[in-house]
Amino acid sequence: MPGYRRVLLKLSGEALMGEQSYGLDSGMVGQVADEVKSVTQLGVQVCLVIGGGNIFRGVAGAARGMERATADYMGMLATVMNSLAMQSALEQRGVVTRVQSAITMQAVCEPYIRRRAIRHMEKGRVVIFAAGTGNPFFTTDTAAALRASEMGCDALLKATKVDGVYSADPKKVPDAVRYERLSYLEVLSRDLQVMDASAISLARENRIPILVFSIHNKGGFADVVQGKGLFTIIDEEK
Repeated sequence: MPGYRRVLLKLSGEALMGEQSYGLDSGMVGQVADEVKSVTQLGVQVCLVIGGGNIFRGVAGAARGMERATADYMGMLATVMNSLAMQSALEQRGVVTRVQSAITMQAVCEPYIRRRAIRHMEKGRVVIFAAGTGNPFFTTDTAAALRASEMGCDALLKATKVDGVYSADPKKVPDAVRYERLSYLEVLSRDLQVMDASAISLARENRIPILVFSIHNKGGFADVVQGKGLFTIIDEEK
């Protein structure tokens, strides 16, 4: 039986690149869609926030010398593209999905309306929140913590390339230590780079546990939702 009723999955744009240097890998998008579908089949309500690094990386050269706010808006538009790609993959798998954007663009998706998003999830639909918070100077990590708080999610699941939080990059430091459990304050004080500080603080204020796991482990998302598999949980000190 799943331990959570409603969860938010935070996915980086880079996770959708696969082995490419930028852009979308359709195989990887499909793999993530399969993971999301398997969790909805457990009866868990799911919403997503996807970053835009995979697309923005391709235009980052053009953004050099640009003011930060303009570059951030470009990044937000990249998240909308990723969200539409994920919606398409989910609906091909029979999962009814809605994209809600913090920047209104009614021709392609719904505007973000909190109560409507909750209603979609109550009806079993997956909701993808695009365009971050709609404001420059905030990351999609912060947007994920914000939306998880607004939706009353039981947990925020951060999908990464590794199966938890380590003391250092395990690909560069072979003897890096993997943590089973951390407090919000430990993550902040040790500067563990799980999510940015404002996202961790927001999750802490609203008592939303953060579970860090690998999106590359097949069935990993469903396992974590059921309390199985490898992951690091970040919550209050007991």
